[in-house]
Order: sequence, then structure tokens, then C-alpha cells
Amino acid sequence: MSETYVKRLSTILLDAITDKDPRVQEQVCGALCTLGESQPAEVLSACEEHLRLHEKLAHPYRTMVLRAMETVVSNHIGELDKDMARAIILLASNEMTKVKELVSDWQQAASSVLVAVGRRFISSVMEELLSKFQPGLLPHPCTVHTLASLSISNVFGMVPFLTSILSTMLPMLGAAKHDSMKVVFCCALQRFSESTLEYLANLDQAPDPTVRKDAFASDIFGAYDILFHQWLQSREAKLRLAVVEALGPMSHLLPSEKLEEQLPKLLPGVLTLYKKHAETVHVSKSLGQILEAAVSLGSRTLDIQLDSLLAALHAQICVPVESSSPLVTSNRKEVLRCFTVLACCSPDRLLAFLLPKLDTSNERTRVGTLQVLRHVINAAATQMAVKKPFILSSMKLPLLDTNNKVKRAVVQVVSAMAHHGYLEQPGGKAMVEYVVQQCALPPEAEPQKPGADSEALAADSVRAISVSTLYLVSTTVDRMGEVLWPYLLEFLVPVRFTGALSPLCRSLVHLAQKRQEAGAHAPLIQYNGNVHLPSPYAITTRLLAVSSNPYVGDGRGAASLRLLSVLHQDIHPALGQRWATAIPLLLEHLDEYSEETLSQKEWEEKLLMFLRDSLAVVSDNTWVCQLTLEMCKQLPNYNGTPLEKNFLYKCVGTTLGAASSKEAVRKHLQELLETARYQEEREREVAAPQRGLACCFGICATSHLDDTLAQLEDFVKSDVLRKSAGIFNIFKDRSESEADKVRSALILCYGHVAARAPCELLLARVEADVFRNMSQCFSTKDPALRLSLVQSVCMATQAVCSSAHGGSFHLSRKAELVAQMVEFIKAEPPDSLRTPIRRKAMLACTYLVTLEPALEEQVQADLIHSCLHSVMAMLPEPEEGDSHQESLYLDTMQALKDLLTSLLQRNMTPQGLQVMVEHLSPWIKSPRGHERVRALGLSACLLQFFLEHLQISALVPFHNLGLLVGLFSPRCADLWPATRREAVSCVHSLLYLQLGYEGFSRDYRDDVAEQLLSLKDGLAHPDPTILFHTCHSIAQIIAKRLPPDQLISLLLTLFEGLGDPDKNCSRAATVMINCLLKERGNMLQEKVPEIVSVLRSKLQETREEHVLQAAQHSVFVLATHHCAAVVSSLLGSPLPFDSHTCTLWRALALEPGLAAQVLGLLLEKISRDVPFKESRAFLLSSTPDRVATLLPLAATCALHEVASAPASGPAVLELCPQLFVALLLRVSCTMGVHPPRHLQAKERRNASSGLASRSLEPCSSAVDALQAVLVRGGNEDVVQHMELDGGWQLLKTSAGHEEGVTRLASAMAKFAGPRLPMVMKVLFATQSSVYEVQRVTSTAFLAELLSSNVVNDLMLLESLLDNLTARQKDTSARVRRLVLRGLANVASGSPEKVQTHGPQLLTAMISGLDDGDDPHSLVALEAMVGLARLLDLVDTWDLRTVLLHIAVRIRPFFDSERMEFRSASIRLFGHLNKACRGDCEDVFLEQVVGGLAPLLLHLQDPQAPVVAACRFALCMCGPNLECEELAAVFQKHLQEGHGLHFGEFLNTTCKHLMRHFPDLLGRLLSTSLFYFKSSWEDVRAAAPMLTGFLVLHVEAEQLPQVDLEQLLAALQLLLKDPAPEVRAKAAETLGRLVKFA
Repeated sequence: MSETYVKRLSTILLDAITDKDPRVQEQVCGALCTLGESQPAEVLSACEEHLRLHEKLAHPYRTMVLRAMETVVSNHIGELDKDMARAIILLASNEMTKVKELVSDWQQAASSVLVAVGRRFISSVMEELLSKFQPGLLPHPCTVHTLASLSISNVFGMVPFLTSILSTMLPMLGAAKHDSMKVVFCCALQRFSESTLEYLANLDQAPDPTVRKDAFASDIFGAYDILFHQWLQSREAKLRLAVVEALGPMSHLLPSEKLEEQLPKLLPGVLTLYKKHAETVHVSKSLGQILEAAVSLGSRTLDIQLDSLLAALHAQICVPVESSSPLVTSNRKEVLRCFTVLACCSPDRLLAFLLPKLDTSNERTRVGTLQVLRHVINAAATQMAVKKPFILSSMKLPLLDTNNKVKRAVVQVVSAMAHHGYLEQPGGKAMVEYVVQQCALPPEAEPQKPGADSEALAADSVRAISVSTLYLVSTTVDRMGEVLWPYLLEFLVPVRFTGALSPLCRSLVHLAQKRQEAGAHAPLIQYNGNVHLPSPYAITTRLLAVSSNPYVGDGRGAASLRLLSVLHQDIHPALGQRWATAIPLLLEHLDEYSEETLSQKEWEEKLLMFLRDSLAVVSDNTWVCQLTLEMCKQLPNYNGTPLEKNFLYKCVGTTLGAASSKEAVRKHLQELLETARYQEEREREVAAPQRGLACCFGICATSHLDDTLAQLEDFVKSDVLRKSAGIFNIFKDRSESEADKVRSALILCYGHVAARAPCELLLARVEADVFRNMSQCFSTKDPALRLSLVQSVCMATQAVCSSAHGGSFHLSRKAELVAQMVEFIKAEPPDSLRTPIRRKAMLACTYLVTLEPALEEQVQADLIHSCLHSVMAMLPEPEEGDSHQESLYLDTMQALKDLLTSLLQRNMTPQGLQVMVEHLSPWIKSPRGHERVRALGLSACLLQFFLEHLQISALVPFHNLGLLVGLFSPRCADLWPATRREAVSCVHSLLYLQLGYEGFSRDYRDDVAEQLLSLKDGLAHPDPTILFHTCHSIAQIIAKRLPPDQLISLLLTLFEGLGDPDKNCSRAATVMINCLLKERGNMLQEKVPEIVSVLRSKLQETREEHVLQAAQHSVFVLATHHCAAVVSSLLGSPLPFDSHTCTLWRALALEPGLAAQVLGLLLEKISRDVPFKESRAFLLSSTPDRVATLLPLAATCALHEVASAPASGPAVLELCPQLFVALLLRVSCTMGVHPPRHLQAKERRNASSGLASRSLEPCSSAVDALQAVLVRGGNEDVVQHMELDGGWQLLKTSAGHEEGVTRLASAMAKFAGPRLPMVMKVLFATQSSVYEVQRVTSTAFLAELLSSNVVNDLMLLESLLDNLTARQKDTSARVRRLVLRGLANVASGSPEKVQTHGPQLLTAMISGLDDGDDPHSLVALEAMVGLARLLDLVDTWDLRTVLLHIAVRIRPFFDSERMEFRSASIRLFGHLNKACRGDCEDVFLEQVVGGLAPLLLHLQDPQAPVVAACRFALCMCGPNLECEELAAVFQKHLQEGHGLHFGEFLNTTCKHLMRHFPDLLGRLLSTSLFYFKSSWEDVRAAAPMLTGFLVLHVEAEQLPQVDLEQLLAALQLLLKDPAPEVRAKAAETLGRLVKFA
């Protein structure tokens, strides 16, 4: 019976092998393999029988069956008996040779079966194969292929057969006519040879150790003869490659004499193939094997063929290739392997061939040759050792090649040479120098875009490889120490090696440290007459100079400093201790910063301090002079690197300052002046404010002022200057521009000398020696010279002012210098900022102003005027992207501030302040915003300075306070926020100035005045309402602190401000005027007729703010006496209200009492009339249109405007419940309602005429009014919360209205709880509304309230429950559904009250389950959702009475077509289980067991909510099943948010089910069979999975529960399912049914 059953299963699966879907075929094949794991013989028998009986089965399906057989055989080869093996062998042999044509997959599968069987039954397989491998008959190709495969898979079993196979095959070779057959024979001969060689190499493990190579020699030679002499000549490329692949291993089996005899033909024959094939890796591999065989027998023929061999192999290396191709890479490895063989046997001939190739100019030839050379240096080191000088001498020409590929190859060769002792030979240093040259390559010279023929990727760049090579050779090759040290030091100073400094320093540090370890106190550098080594002074100068730019060149600053530290003994013996502490601190500083964050000035100061300290430690004038001489000598080396050159100049100045010899100092200064590159210096000055030469003279002057000035004077008076027309007209035969370059440099030198000279010596020299020479050049028009002049004047005057006697110093040239600075400022373009000339000139004037004598009034006015015009009119400050321009602008503005404050300090009186403000006044009122910002900023700065330096000796009036306040205060509303902030600062300072003049101390803080600072935030807000409210507050503060005598002047100034071109400032003036009049006197006459007249005329003429304010005030007054009349007349205004009407409506909210009357009237008009009327737009229209009635619509719009006014807050608060409910119901009954007809027509006319018009949509207007009421009622949080949730938009749509009401109720409960009792009271009264939509709205609102605990806190729960329960009989299903939702919300809002009202709530829900006859009633859905929320909270006893009823009622919904019902019912089922808490009655347990299979299968439901519900329900079912293991599995795999591997989970679940509940097998299987017909593909696929896993884990004694016939029939049907996934799972399950065997 068992055998018949397994065969039946196998037959069913084999019948399904013809499925068109590859996945199903694979699954069927896998199922057969699964069956084979249990009953291999039966499955193999069934497969064999199936293939035998179905001769016409297509070969792809036969292939699948054979693959399954191969798997079973491979896994159970030890269980096969001979009969079965024989049957399989016959079948596979027949399948393999059934057709003569080659069908690769099918025949390969059959061949694989034979190979698998042959691992154990080699004799039987060979018997069958040899029967089809008869002498005289050409065998089937697959027979030969199988023999070849067997020889590899079972070497020891096959080799004994090879002699007979070869003797039989040899005659067949000549009979083979087709190339495909010849290829098969070649592959077989290759495999036979390889297996033979492996056998012979492992004779100690072989079954027959007597086998010898000679046994195969004759046959192999016979085959060789045919392959080489006949087949190799074929035109078929595939055959030629097969032949050459075979010849390689065959050559090792040829008789020695035959191989020697054949080599003269064999080698050229193989080499010829290089020209015939693009992919040559097989040729190269075979050639390598042949060469190894030839060398092993000591062949002499190789010498004769060597030249042609080398030429062919060399050509292969030089072929242009794609480096990323695996075949190309493999070919290169094989070719180099050939070169290794040749290098070991003929090193002289090899080098004689290779080295001349290095002299060629062809890139590919040279690169290929270098690669071979590197390889043989490494691979044949012994043979190459005696050839070192010869190889080194041949490298001269490659060293000169500029090609990057050649360079890389040369560096790699040098690396190989270093490891094998080449560089110690004569000529080795040239190799080292070459590597250093490549390290010095600039990074930008490297290729940027790698491609097919690119130089290389960045990681393989010449420089990167060279740097790596130099460091590795220095640190890892011990023998290289003597070669590289001290030789590498020779490369430090030459400029051409600058790029290599970092790797050089690193290597030198390592080498020096190793030498120090060897001899601790010996000098590292032994000169011994070596003139090429740099001196200690040269090393010090070079390393210090390049350290000034520390991060370039891979961080050469740190590398240079480390090398300095290591060489301290050789630099000077006294420096060791000092540098041991100083250099680590410098390195630490570099580590803390990056190239972007390092302060260059601070870093250079640290280096100069390091130099000064070192000079002080040495304290040897001779040594210092030698160092100075070397620094001057190296200056030209840095002509292309200005930063380093300027720093080196500073170093020269520092060393000169430390020198004690005055003659030496003057001599070096003279040389510096004579050799300076003035043109370069001048051009650089635009970008580098501190020129190196000038800094050098300045630093030197710190210690040698007299000598420095004398040397400058001598240079001016030198022979070359005497013929000049003027002092600075230096060279007669030079152009004026060249002379200006020298003048510029010399003047800057004077400036730096003055700046750094000792203060006590400077005052006596500044006019005679500095300003006198500068003044000769003031007439120049050259920008660079002007910049040098203003900078030098600035530096000199600053130095004078900073001296101890600067305040009393009398500068006779002061007026002349100021006038000249003003001329320079005027000459600058007023609309742009390109150079720092005006900034430097203003700084110079700032210092000049403080000196004596005082400036004349007109000169001072001209100075202020010129500076303001030069700076204020500039275009707006630059964008943030241009940091240099932005910095220049900020510095220029600061210079102007400093100048003005310096001038003000000379006249600290109200009149002096007035003069300054008068100069600024035109700019304060400028129509250009950026000019106003600058002017107000300067004003604030001046006022603050005046206040801080105010000195009052007697109580005097601040007579121009009103005028100044009137000028600045309207600017608090300027369009530019920065201007507004500065204006407040000005007013703040003015009020404190007044307090100061009233006698208050400087540190007094006035509470009223301080309020101004807190108002700045309001000024930053762009909202005009907030802005002008802040201006009003400012005016109130001014009114409180303004003296009475200043009020008139202030008002007059403000009235003038009404015409300000900035409308904001004009409006601010109006606000401030009104506020001042209100606070300080009743100056407005309230005449109603006149105000009404102004209202009607002015509103049409202008929109000025003061006019609008007057109109609002008039309406307010009228309404206090005639409220109803004003409301009625305004309601008669055309809809939609224009902006003027809206403004007037908002004016009615200015006083709470009046606002309450207006709101009451509007509320009455909204409620009095019907909200809409129905009319048909067309006679044939099926549904009538709803059109809004006019009066309620107008009243709604008016209510919105009134409630929008901030002052209406108290009134809205008083009527908030009535307003809220009325507007909420107004929203509900205006959804989809159209505006009145005449308004629609008006909108169409405006649209056709192109006029802009405010649209009026009834529902939106009601929502807007509701928002305004909430905001004004103090419930901004509700409005914001609704806005963020999108609730307002939902309210306006029919589809989202319920959700919108729900969100509104939630927000009200959260943020407006105390208002709810009155709101609920008003809403209760609306439940009898004739409009269904209003009942829905009120019910939705009340239902949502129950989800909040606030109703319980307010003791509203019972009344709310009673009200909703009463609505359960409403005729509207929507209302009934919302009632159930509300009752369920008790679980969220008041869970502690659920038990109290449990029976009432459960009754309502169960009645909802039975609501109506519709099986998909939304009321039933709501009931299920509600029950799920309540079950955890109701009393256990209350639940037990309805538990079974609910479970039975919801079970049909598990398989509902609608996702919502499936999800809700399954989740409710989970909650029913959860409520039982592991203690359920047997009747309910039956429901649990009955629901288990559906829940497991719906885990594959296409809808994610259903899957989540199933996860929850299964986790809840676990405890009720009383199986801890099963519950643990559910908890582990079904956690929310975790991925689920369904197959693994189902397998584990079924294992525990069958272990603990084996009796459920039949029931679970029958349920599973029901889902075989599910409409969801994934569920259908899961059903057979469940079946299979249940059967897999059930015990044998339980199998009778299964109706096997029914199950097999169902699975067979599933094998025809349209979904491939279902068919695949069915096949998989059939494989598991082997359990029934």
C-alpha cells in the first residue's frame, strides 16, 4: 500500500511537471525531491517509469524530471541497490542519446544523473557507456562528455579505464567530421589528461599505485598527432581553442623524446593562435603548461624557439586592454607565468630581449616591458641578481618619459628593485630621485575623467603610487636606509621638489629616528665634503617657510615641523630642549584646526614667536647672520607662492631684529630694497594687505629704528635716484607706472616702520621722516599707490594716537592730511565698493581728528558730507556668498561710525548732536531702503555714544527733543525691519537723554522707557496690525515722557511725516498723532454728521490709514446711539462686502457692550430665516438646486467681520455657546448650497470683464465666522488644532463633514472643556431639527465628546448617554451609526464608567449588529468596532450572557468581501478571546477552535488591516487554547510592527497544534479545504500550505482523520489553478503527503 501511495503522489506531481510557469515547475521538482528524501527508490522508480511511458513528453519537462532524479541520487547514493542503479543508468543513457542533435539542458541533465550514479557504481556506468562507445562507431557526443565528467568527479575510479578508453577513442578521432564532435573529443582528452596527472600526483592514495605515465604516452601522442596536425588547422575558432586547451595538460603525458621532437612545431603552432583569437587566456594557459613540460625535461629546442616565444608573449603584454575585464586579467597572469618559466631557464636571453625594448618611444611597448621586468625581478630574483647593473643602466630612457602610464610602471619597477637590492648599486640614486620627482607632481596634473583609455583612477595616480612607494621603501626595506639617508635631504630645498615635501619629510623622520636609535648622540648628517647636502640654515629656512601654509601638500606643515624636531641636534646643539616643548605645541595647534578654520595670522605669529625664541636660545650673532643670509638667498624661490614669500620676509625681519651687528642689518636691508620684485609686490597688495617687504622693515624697526629709517633714506638718495625730477621718481628711463610700483612699496615700508616703531622714538620722527616723504606722492592717480598711502597714513596716525603723549601731540600737517584723505574718498566710485581705500582713509581721519589742532567748522562739515556720500549711496550690501565683499562692506561702515563718533566727541552738546543729525536727515528720509537702514544705524550709534558720554553740569533743557523724536519715531514702521529696530533704539536713547537733562543719573533705569526695548519683537513682525499696534504703544511711551513744551514741535514734525514717501511711515505718523492726542488732550471733536460725511467721501478718494481710522471711529460713535439702525444699514450693503464695509463692521467691536448688542442682532437674523431655498436651475433638472437666502448669508458675513476684531472678545465670550452652535449648524446646512442668483450673475460679469472680485461661498463664510468666534472667544488652540488636522476643509465637504465635526468636538473637549455644558444644552435642543444633516452634525459632535473624560469631570455623562440612547430610534441610519460610535467612545473617555453602564451599552451594540436587513450595514460595522472597544471594560458576568451570541453573529463577516468587515469582525473576535482571559466556556472554545484556521489563513489576506487584525486575534486566542508553547509562538512571530515569515510561522504553529491537539486534524483540514476555493489568491495559496504543515507534523495514528482521497482530489484541482503561486504551493504540499506512506 505504502509503495503504491508514494508512486501515486509522484505520479500526480509528475503530471504537473508540464506547468507553464517556471516557479511551479521548480516547486514540483522540489516536491519530488522531498518525496525522494523519504522514499528515494519509489520516487526514482516513478520518475523512471514516467519518462519511459511518456516518450513524447517535451524535453524541457524531461529535463526537470532528470534534475530531480539527480538530486535524489546525489543525496541517497548509498541507499541505491544495483537493480535500481541499473535501471537509472539505462534510462539516463537512453535519455542522453535519444536524439542525435544536441539539446544541451536535457542531455546535460541526463549526463549529470550518470555522473551522480557513477560516484558509487562506476563499473555499471562504465559498462553502459562503453556499450555505446564501441570501436569503429562514432559515439554520441554526450557519451564522450559524460566520460570526461566522470574522470573529474571520480578520478580514482576512472583512471584505470582510461587506457582502454583512449585506445578505443584514438581511431574515432579520425572519423569525427563535425567540429562540435571534435570539440567534445578535445574536452575529453583535456579532462582525461588532467585526471591522469592528478592520479599520478597522488599515487600514495590511489587504488593502483603501479600506474605509470608511460601507460598513456602512446595513446596521448596519437591523439596529439591528430589534434595538432589536423584539428588545430580548423577554421572554427571554438575547435581551435578546445584543441589548445587540451594540448596543455597532454604535453605532460607525451613521451619525452616525442615532446622534444614536437616542440619546434608545437610552440609556433600555439603562438599562431594569438593572431587568430581575441580572447587568448586559454592559449596563454596552455602555452605555460607546455613550457613547464619542456623545461622539466631540459629541452634544448626551447633555445631555438625563444625569440619567437618572447616576441609573441611580449606582444600580449603590450596589447591595449580593459583592465576591468576578468579574461584580460587572467590572460596577463598566464603570460607573466610564461615569462617566469623563461626567466628561470634563460635569464640572459630574456634580458637581452626585454631591455632594448625600453629604448623605444612607443608607450604600450615601454609599459608592457616594464611590467614584465618588474615581474621577473620579483619572481626570478635569484636569476636576476647578477644582472642588476645591466638592468639599472637600461632604465635611463624610461626615466625621461613623460607619459603617466610609463611613469606608473617605472615607479613599480623601482619599488621591486628596492626590495631586491638594486638601488644600492651605482645608478640606484637616479631611481630614488625619479620617485621623488613623481611625488612632487601637482595634484591638478592628474587625470580627472577616468575612461577606457584614461590615465588611471585617483587611487592609482602616479603621485599617489610614488608617495606610497617612497614611504614603504623607507620604512619596510631595512637595506634602503643607507641609500636614502642622507641622500633624501638633497631634495628638501630645490623648488621643483616642493610638492614632494610631505612624503620626503615623513620618510626622513622615520630614517632619522632609526639612526638615532642606533647612535643616540652622534650627529645625523655627516657632510664629509658632500656639497650637495643642504646646510642647517637652508634646512631651517626651507622647513620654516613651507610651514606657514601648513595644510597644503598633504599637510606639509606638520611634516616639516616634525623633521625640524628630529634634526634639532644638527641645526644647533642648543635647540634640543627648547624645541622638544615648542614643536609639539605647534603640532597640537594644527590638529585642533583645519584649512578652513585656521587663522593664518595667528599661525604665523606662533611660528615667528617660535623663531624668536630659537634665536634667543642660540644667541650667536654669527649663526643668526648666516641664517639671515640663507633666508635672503631663498626669497626668489617663493616668487610664485606669495603667502610663503611674505612669511619669509617676516622671518628675515625677525632675524635682523635679533642681529647685534648694525652693519649687517643695514647691508641686508639694502640688498632687500635692491632685489625686491616691486611689480609682483604691488600686484599682490590688492589681495594681501600686509606686504612682505614692508612687514620685514617694520619688524626690523622694532629693534633698529634708526638704522631702518636711515637705510630707507639712503635708498631714496642713492645714485639711481639723483637724476630723478622728484624724490620718488626713481628711474629716469622707466615709465611712470614702474616708478609708482617702487613708490608704493617704499611708502608701505614707512607705514609699517611707524606702526612697529617704539612709541617713545616715533613722535620725534613721524613728521620729518614719515609724513614728509608720504606727502610727495599725494597727487598720484594710481589706485595701488593711493591704497599704500592711505594705509601708511592710517598706520602712522594710529601709532601716534596710541602713544602715551599722543593726545597732546601737535601735528602741523593735520589739515593737509585730512584734505588729502577727503580727496581720496571723493575719488572713489559712490555706487560700488571695490577697494579698501575709503575705509582706510576714514580710519586715518578718525585718528587725525583726535590730534591737535582742531579742524575748522567748514572742513569738518566737508569731511562729514564727503564720507556720508561716499558710503551711504553704495548699492545694498552684497549677498552672503561673497564673503570678502561682505567683510569689506562691514569694515567700511564701522570706519564711518568711528569717524562720526570721533567728530561728535569734540562737541558733546545738543547743538553738536543736532548738526550730526542734520547731516544724516536726508539719508533718513531717503526713498531707498538700504540708505535709510544705514542712516538710522549711524544715528542710533551716535545717540548711544552721546548718551554714554553725557556730562551735565547744570539742569538745562534738551531743546530739540521733540524735533528729533518726530524725525525718528515714524521710522518705527519703515518697510525695512532693520530700520524699524534702529528707530526704536534712537527713540530709546532720546528719552534717556531727556532724563539725563532732567537730572537723573546715568545708571538710572526708567520703567516706561525700558518698555521700548520689549516692543522690538513686535516691530519684526510683518503683519501691519501688529506693527501699528506696536507704534501705538511707542507713542504712548513717548507721551508719558515728553515734556509739555515739546508736544507742539513733535506734532508739527509728525504732521510733516504724513507726506513721507514710505507709506508705512506715513501711517505710523497717523497712529502716533491719534495716540498722542488721545493721551495728552481731547483734540478731536466728535461731530457725527461731519464724520459720516467724511466717511462717505474719503473712503472713495483715498486709503490712507488716518482716514480709515477716522471712519472707524465715526461708525463706532454712531452705533453707540443707534445700534439697530447702523446694523440694518450695513447689512444692506452689497454682497460680498468690500474692504471699506468690512472695516466699518469691525469698528463696531471697539466696545464690549456695543459688540454684544451687534452680535445678538446678527444671531437673531441668522436664525430667523430659512438657511436656503430650493429651486430648479432648469425645467428638466432632476434635482433642485439649493440657494442661500440673502439675510442669513449677509448676517453670517457680518458676524465674521465683527468677531474678527480683537475688541469683540468679551462680547463673543458672553454669547459663545449660542454663536458656536448656530454657526456649526449653519455650516452643516450650507454644504453644497449656492450663493443667491444675483451674486452668481455678478461674479460672472466681473470674471468676463476681468475685474477682481471676492467670491462668496455660503459654507466657507460660515466656517470662517465659526473660526473667528472661536479665536475671539479665547479658543485659538481649537482653531490651530483643526487647521493642523485639516478639520476645517473636512467640515465643508459632504464626504468629510462627519469627520470634521468629530475633530472639532475633540478639539473643543481638549481645549475648551468649560464651555461644553452650555454648548451641549443648546445642542440638545436641536435633535428635533427638521434637517437631517443638522441632526447628524449634532449627534456626531455629542458622540465625539464621550471619547473625552471631560464630560465625566463636568458630570455630563449620564445626560449625554440618555440623549444618545434616545436617538437610537432615529429614522436616519447615519444618526443611528453615530449613536453607536458615541456609546463606544465611553471606553476611551470614561473607562471607569463602562461597568456601571455595561448592560445599557451592550444592549445598544447588539441591537446594532442586527440593524436592518442589509448584510453589510454600516451600523453593524460600527457595532462591531464599538464592541471591540468595550469588551475589555464591561463586567465579566454581563459579557458571558452575550459572548456566544456575538461570536456566532460575527463569524460570517470573517470572509466578507469588504475589507472593513473582515478586519472589524476578526479584531472583535480577538477582543472576545481577550475578555475571557483564558477562562472560557466549552461552547465558546468551540468557536475559538473553529476560527483558528480562518485566522491563520487570513494572515495572507491582501489587505494589511485584516492581517493586523489576525495577528491580534491569534495572540488573544493563545491563552484560551491552554497551550503555552503555541501562545509563545503567537507572541514571538505576531508582534505588531515586526515582519512575518509566514512559512516559518505556519510550520511552527502546525507543529504545536499537532503535538497538543492532534484530534483537531480533521476539522482543521476540512476548514482548510474550504479555503481552496477562496477568491483571494494569497489565501488560496496559504490553504495548501496549512494542509501540508499539518500533515508534516501529525503522528501516524492520527492520519485516519484525513480523507486522503478528498484531499488529493482537491490538491489536484489546485494544480490547475490560474495563479502560479497557488499551483506551486499545491505541488509543495503534495510532496509533504509522503507522511501517509
